[in-house]
Amino acid sequence: MGQDLAGKFAVVTGGTRGIGFAIAEALLKEGVAVALCGRNAESVKGALERLSGKGRVIGKPCDTGRFEDVEAFFRYAGDEFGKLDILVNNAGVGVFGKVDELSPEQWRQAIDTNLSGPFYCTREAVPLMRKAGGGFIVNIGSLAGKYVFAGGSAYNASKFGLAGFSEAIMLDLRQQDIRVTTIMPGSVRTEFGRGGSDGADWKVLPEHVAETVVHLLRMPPRSLASRVEMRPSKPPK
Repeated sequence: MGQDLAGKFAVVTGGTRGIGFAIAEALLKEGVAVALCGRNAESVKGALERLSGKGRVIGKPCDTGRFEDVEAFFRYAGDEFGKLDILVNNAGVGVFGKVDELSPEQWRQAIDTNLSGPFYCTREAVPLMRKAGGGFIVNIGSLAGKYVFAGGSAYNASKFGLAGFSEAIMLDLRQQDIRVTTIMPGSVRTEFGRGGSDGADWKVLPEHVAETVVHLLRMPPRSLASRVEMRPSKPPK
């Protein structure tokens, strides 16, 4: 038997759709109370309605690329929960294009959301995890943080950065009983990024990533899978 998650408190960023929503739903099923955020009030309201009756779930709009938004969101979660056991840094954007065609605004959007956002959230989460006596941070990265592709300069840079950030904070926080892991999915069947979900029956499902998150959280505290790579088992030839 693994760790019992019931009664724990979690923040899931980008929790209104796709991978983040599936993670929030899976945690609620385990008895975890969840605070989720999305970019706008409408998306948050819709997610909370879909999750109604599945457990204790709260939500608030937050652009994780803006430190002021993150401060306000974690103040809200801290007031509601009093402490924090789990942080899932999932919020992300897909910005793709040739480097000479990207605008400075597109570059900043990718870096602010995909790299600065996890830093802001981690910075605010750690004091709440100390109150809980420890915690677990799961960063949802990408295989684009290991393998580059044409048109991926902004996205690759943000995800390579996230991989390095994750490994560094793992060393920073391990003596405080805060474990850190990165999940690096390949092609996932969501509306995110370039491909959408149509005709993608071969792709990893968001629920598969969510199951992996739960498995990691339930591992005995003496062990840590610090990086998990996920790929479709049978992509098109």
